[in-house]
Amino acid sequence: MLHVAHMPPIGTLAAWRDAARRGLTLGIEPQDMLWTFGAEPSGLFTGTPLPQEIPQAAMTVPRSFVELASNVVWHSDPERFAQLYALLHRLRRTAGLMEDRGDPALARLRAAEKQVTRDKHKMKAFVRFREIERKTPGRRRFGAWFEPDHHIAEPLAPFFARRFGDMDWIIATPQACISFESGRVDIAPGSARPDHPDDATEALWTTYFRNIFNPARLKIKAMQAEMPKKYWKNMPETASIPDLIANAEQRARAMQDAAPTLPPLRSHRILDAAADARPPAEESSDQPDTLDALSRAEAACRRCPLHANATQVVPGSGPQDATMMIVGEQPGDREDLEGRPFVGPAGQLFDTVAAEAGLDRDRAFVTNAVKHFKFTPRGKRRIHARPDAGEVRACKWWLDAELRIVRPKLIVAMGATAAASLTGTGKGITKRQGAIEPGPQGIPVLLTVHPSYLLRIPEPAARAEATARFRGDLEQAVRTLATLSD
Repeated sequence: MLHVAHMPPIGTLAAWRDAARRGLTLGIEPQDMLWTFGAEPSGLFTGTPLPQEIPQAAMTVPRSFVELASNVVWHSDPERFAQLYALLHRLRRTAGLMEDRGDPALARLRAAEKQVTRDKHKMKAFVRFREIERKTPGRRRFGAWFEPDHHIAEPLAPFFARRFGDMDWIIATPQACISFESGRVDIAPGSARPDHPDDATEALWTTYFRNIFNPARLKIKAMQAEMPKKYWKNMPETASIPDLIANAEQRARAMQDAAPTLPPLRSHRILDAAADARPPAEESSDQPDTLDALSRAEAACRRCPLHANATQVVPGSGPQDATMMIVGEQPGDREDLEGRPFVGPAGQLFDTVAAEAGLDRDRAFVTNAVKHFKFTPRGKRRIHARPDAGEVRACKWWLDAELRIVRPKLIVAMGATAAASLTGTGKGITKRQGAIEPGPQGIPVLLTVHPSYLLRIPEPAARAEATARFRGDLEQAVRTLATLSD
């Protein structure tokens, strides 16, 4: 016996679920079910309608099937109801069927589901409203026309009600019409395209669309894949697309001609090196000639990014007529806070060893190759970070200015950074320790290690040996200075 299940255009999903449950309860095989849609069937071979009043057996189906059916019932394929019922019938006998990617019937329904989902996306994206006559005083009303491929107006009604809940509207399609009046959603049969009035805001929207169009990124196939031509006639901005496409190449060429010519990447390194080699404009026009003036200029230094995080600049300290200049790497945490060089642990060790070597710190000019503290935050502590070559080059202008003003007879370079700033390289400092090399402005440079290096040696015997060698370097500096002063 052939049974007929009629599906109405409105309320289709609920009707299919009810008919499918009754069919399974009665044990009706898929080939014995005739599914119709739209107008009531007529003729000699319409079959027997499903009984309305029958008990429905409890049944459990995978959630994935419920989601599949909730989309596929809105497809335009007249066989969709029969295909879903046949799959549902098989689910009762075949475990794991919904995960079988090789099942042809399931694959057809998955493809239909994808088509419905894509059609929903297009309707959400391409519906265009025009203001129409109001029904409720004080509440604007809008109308839109859309031509979907499938029966998706009804399932999308909740989305549009949420999205445009602050106005009254009606969306007409050939399959169904959704209306939202004073907070209530109604669904009526489809209609022909309504004659909506012109909307003044469409000109503004079209102007905006033309201005955001980027001719240099035009890909016609990709654009039409996302915005098929079938929707163009209902969208005001699409009237501009043919002109935009036709002139895209010309506009892109004009944009290229108007764009600035960028220098090659290597030019940045050349320009940076040149900038490091010359003083800032405000310094070159009026070079300081005293240590006080130089200190004030250093306080405004912006030659490298280190000034941004340091507490303050730490200028050199000592008499302007000092015959010996001691150059370290950079200020440490204590120096950054107090604004004076060599007052932290390394500075205290230097003072002790210098006194043992007969070097009077008060008569020397003590400074650093870099004037700002570079560090890495670690909790509440600031951990010393070694300056890079660019930061050393940027700060060399200040060291050269100190040398020009103090004019020492001997420079003691402590550590690799000081050696790099004064001799051009900081490599092999331990091998060069104790050597005297040519320095800037013709001043000799005696190379030695930095006191912080001694503090990092863990073994007491090795530290004592390295400290003794450092003391010998300072003694050599005292002797060399005496020779140069004679």
